[in-house]
Parts: sequence; C-alpha cells; structure tokens
Amino acid sequence: MGTTKKVAVITGASQGIGAALVKAYRARNFAVIANSRSIEPASDPDVLPLAGDIAEPETAERIVAQALHRFGRVDTLVNNAGIFIAKPFTEYTDEDYMRILAVNLSGFFHITQRAAGEMLKQGAGHIVQITSGLDVHANSAVPSVLAALTKGGLNAATKSLAIEYARRGVRVNAVAPGVIRTPMHNPATYEQLARMHPVGRIGDVKDITDAVLYLEGADFVTGEILHVDGGQSAGH
Repeated sequence: MGTTKKVAVITGASQGIGAALVKAYRARNFAVIANSRSIEPASDPDVLPLAGDIAEPETAERIVAQALHRFGRVDTLVNNAGIFIAKPFTEYTDEDYMRILAVNLSGFFHITQRAAGEMLKQGAGHIVQITSGLDVHANSAVPSVLAALTKGGLNAATKSLAIEYARRGVRVNAVAPGVIRTPMHNPATYEQLARMHPVGRIGDVKDITDAVLYLEGADFVTGEILHVDGGQSAGH
C-alpha cells in the first residue's frame, strides 16, 4: 500500500516530546510511524503505533518494513528515544552504562541505518536527532558523563552523516534541548531548573517541535546542531 503523503518515523513517541512530534507531523499532513516500548493504539489511520525496544535491531527492521508496507516510503526519521541518567561518574553502574548505550547509540544506529537506506533509494530524506549540548557545555550542577558520551556521539554522527549524504538528497540535523517541561521532570523542580537557563525558564515541548519542523522545511540546512536551550550553550 502506498501513499502520496510524506512519512515520518518517530521514536520515543509515547509521551513528552515524542508524542508532541507525532501531533506536529500529522498537522503537516505526514503519515507517522510512532514507536515506543509501549504505546497506545491510534484512532487516526495515518498514525501507525509500533511497540518495541528501539535498542533491538529487530524493532528497527520491523518499523521500516511496516512503514513500507503501510505507506510505501520513509521520508523523515526523528531519533527522539533516549535515556538520561544524571549521576556522579563513579556512581554509574554497569547496568546504567549498558542501557544508555543500547538506547542512545545502538537504537540510533539500527533504525537510522535502515531508514537511511530507503531514503537513499528515493534520493531524498531527512534525519533528525534529539541530542544535548552537554558534550560541549558541561555543567557542574548536572554530572552526566554518559549523556555527554552518547548524546555527544550523536552530535558528531549528525555532522558526519550530513557530509556523507550531502550530495545524495538526504539531510541530517540535530536539536539539542535544554530542560524541557515533560513527565521526566518533577514539577517541584521547575523553579530550580529554570535558573539553569539564562532566559530564566525551562522549555516547553512546543519549543522542540517548532525547531524540528523548522529543520524539516529548511532545505539548505544540513549538519546543524540547533541548540534550543534558553541560552545555555551561549554561556552563563
């Protein structure tokens, strides 16, 4: 079954930024494949929810296969799924390390490799990572080496893939958020978290969806790490 609509794959799509991205892409008339480890059924025929752990290659294989079967194409991939654990370095466990690498890096690798293959066949596509600025702007108040290691790796991969595919019609970008108002954060901490941002507030999911949609329509932009962080990346 094919469609004339463009098709977006969004990982980590059950809540927060991911759920907002599903709505934002549908508002742009994209069909959407929404992946998370657990995800509710959708009443919208142009949203295909697919449950599965993105760290597993079988999940990535199934997502792309179902996208092609249901909609006939893959135009955009948003690598939103991720794990963030802030701990002093010596307190990380082996389990922390393996899980963060599995989701943040292996998950990116498996789905991006398969989605990019389809985009290259089409001669067009867009890949976006949701990353972090902690790799280049470390914060002593947020000890988070594994986030810097993995999300920083995605920032580097974004630039590398952007150059590899620059003449093949596939753009690759990233959005690096500050603290965003999602279920990940306790509302009781919002005031404290707001002080980490020069603008004096934390972000809303719309700040991130707006950034992703800007990149979606920015045909002359590739290899960009777009910081949406209330000025954190500029300084303190």
